[in-house]
Amino acid sequence: MRSLLVVVLLMIVTPCFSEGPGILGAINQIPPALNIETGWEIPSEGYCDQPYVVKLKDGTWLCVMTTGQGHEGDGGQHIVSTRSSDKGKTWTPLLDIEPADGPEASWAMPFLTPTGRVYVFYTYNAQNRRSFLGKPVGAKKPVEWKRVDTLGEYAIKYSDDGGKSWSEKRWYIPIRETAIDRENAYQGCVRFFWGVGKPIVHDGSMYLGFAKIGLSADSFFKETESWFLRSDNLLTETDPGKFHWETLPEGDRGLRSPEGSIAEEVNLVVLSDGSFFCTYRTVAGHPCHAYSRDGGKSWTPAEFMTYRPGGPLVKHPRAANFVRKLTEGPYAGRYIYWFHNHEGRDYKGRNPAYLLGGGEHDSPQGKVIHWGEPVAVLYDADPKERISYPDFIWDDGLYITETQKTIARVHAIPDALLQKLWAE
Repeated sequence: MRSLLVVVLLMIVTPCFSEGPGILGAINQIPPALNIETGWEIPSEGYCDQPYVVKLKDGTWLCVMTTGQGHEGDGGQHIVSTRSSDKGKTWTPLLDIEPADGPEASWAMPFLTPTGRVYVFYTYNAQNRRSFLGKPVGAKKPVEWKRVDTLGEYAIKYSDDGGKSWSEKRWYIPIRETAIDRENAYQGCVRFFWGVGKPIVHDGSMYLGFAKIGLSADSFFKETESWFLRSDNLLTETDPGKFHWETLPEGDRGLRSPEGSIAEEVNLVVLSDGSFFCTYRTVAGHPCHAYSRDGGKSWTPAEFMTYRPGGPLVKHPRAANFVRKLTEGPYAGRYIYWFHNHEGRDYKGRNPAYLLGGGEHDSPQGKVIHWGEPVAVLYDADPKERISYPDFIWDDGLYITETQKTIARVHAIPDALLQKLWAE
């Protein structure tokens, strides 16, 4: 019965291939996607989210994630780390970066420095709030929300021993106040935000993408904007209290969507000419993309992502859509993009997961990315499963981590599948 479900699922997703630019016409023309159940499990406490990995100098993988014994957003949600010395097949017991009995700590992003130090950046409920008020727009009284994992301070901790221990002290990033902060019920005195993915380096500076949240009485996430944090001395300064921080883009508004009020979970790469390219999710059935030619200070106008300039729109629901630049192996210098290849407008439809392969092309404004054809990479036989928040590790081949919120796994991606990403 289960194998029949697999066949039916692949038959269902086949039409998606016919809707893109020159998409391959039949499912049997691409290597088969991997069933997520064939992957190696990463330990967690039950709920698990955003399993991101850095490869240390000795080859060890260090994974950080958000976990807890309840559901997403429940009390006890915190961040942990675990290590693997065999490319994700086995893992050490979980180690608390922040404890489960403390304030909520969520959405950890790891960053490996050239010295071997690993930083984690995460949302920390520093005031240990148990609830907050939505902005009472048109309401007779404020609405109280109980979920407290996307508010507080942007916190930093570090490890100097490859994740075997973490600093007891934490530091906070000073995020510039903007309009979306002042418009909440606390006039910016309480900040609402979260980030996904991993920071990148460009021209000696570290850049980290995140989303600011606007709240109201009728919606937990009424409005979101995409922003970036830049530190020009994190790579050279060892005292996190002395890091310089700049919030980008300049001005009072972040990156937004051309349709709707949701623009979040931004991911960033640097092109060979120094231009920035980013993607972020919306609720319009399509992700957005944008370019910056001045180090993130300003960006091209909000527009939905296309396969190439003037080409068809990429289709994607309200789910993680990650862009990465491969820096090792035979595909170094090329780009991969994770998405779900349909026009959903909510959190559903995260199975199967697809990849696009991208390459740089010249334009009058600078380098741009052209994308190839969708290739299904991971699926589950149960269409209701949600596969999301991947990471990409090159270690003599490409490995992808993912989570469906209760099980996180690692998958070795066949090279034959990767070759199809750049077949045209």
